[in-house]
Order: sequence, then C-alpha cells, then structure tokens
Amino acid sequence: MKKLLFTSLVLSTLLSNAAFATQTIKANVNGMVCAFCAQGIEKKMRALSQTKDVYVNLKQRVVAVELKEGQTLSNDKVKDLIKDAGYEVTSIEVTEHPIAHIKAGYEATEKEAK
Repeated sequence: MKKLLFTSLVLSTLLSNAAFATQTIKANVNGMVCAFCAQGIEKKMRALSQTKDVYVNLKQRVVAVELKEGQTLSNDKVKDLIKDAGYEVTSIEVTEHPIAHIKAGYEATEKEAK
C-alpha cells in the first residue's frame, strides 16, 4: 500500500510539473535583413498577453517566443503575426526550452564559427 501511495504521489508531482513546463515557439523566418526588421517582429510578439520573453536572432533568422506559465499560443497565430509584419515563416516548432537556453545555443554556435 505504501508503494502505491508513493508511486501515486510521484506521478502526480511529475504530471503537475509537466503542465507548467516552459513552452517556447521557435520560428525560422525569411526576409529579416536588418535590425529594424528584428525589432518590428520582437515588438509584435512582446505585445501578446501570453508572452513572457522574445528572442530574435537576425543572423540565424530565428524568432523564439517564450510563453508565460499556463499560457498557450497557436503556431498559426505566430505565423500570421510574422506574415502580417511582412516576413515568411519557413518552419515552426514548439520546445520546452526557455529563451535563455535557445539564445545560449545560438551564441555558442556563432562563437565556434568565428
């Protein structure tokens, strides 16, 4: 009985933590060629109530939007906002990595390339 209670407690803890995991939408974007382009997209994404943080990497043509805990945002909404800003989304994915992790990965890749 104790094993069953312990297992139930562990599973419920894991499931409740998974429900509040970080969710980041990462889009590859064509057409961003200058800092002004990146600023425009960043401003649109930050204006969303669901947004916790935004990272735009002009060199890699990536836009990442980290959502607030418990919030959701459809991939189509992100695509539409970027398209309305005048750019094309070539791919989009959802990850559980926070912006800091994504940013560190791109910065490490750029340092290695130098």
